[in-house]
Amino acid sequence: MIQISNTLYLDEREVEFSMIRAQGAGGQNVNKVSSAVHLRFDIRASSLPDAIKQALLDSGDRRITKDGVAVIKAQTHRSQDKNRDEALARLAGMIAAASRPVIPRKATRPTRASQQRRVQRKVRHGQVKQLRGKIADGG
Repeated sequence: MIQISNTLYLDEREVEFSMIRAQGAGGQNVNKVSSAVHLRFDIRASSLPDAIKQALLDSGDRRITKDGVAVIKAQTHRSQDKNRDEALARLAGMIAAASRPVIPRKATRPTRASQQRRVQRKVRHGQVKQLRGKIADGG
């Protein structure tokens, strides 16, 4: 079981791993060893609560395909185990972020003092720009 939060757990059998060769620098090790990890997690078929599933699918995260499968690639470490742990941590972070309730923003208005400061800044900036203009020949 993978712990997402105090009350939310994810069954490891719902997560599918495939090992691939990492990209980028690393010399001979990169060419020989499949140390990178592709994690695939089918959101719709998971045991997550429906509200969290919907929040994940609606999040617009580019790591989630149109079919509702989260795909995470981890390749920063030389060790396959560390890459696997990192991919699981990223998945847990994604699910934890989706499980947080969205607090609606309360509309507020700027104070009168802040409006006056803004206008004064604009006037001062306009004067500076005016001083940068060409000097009229008065003589």
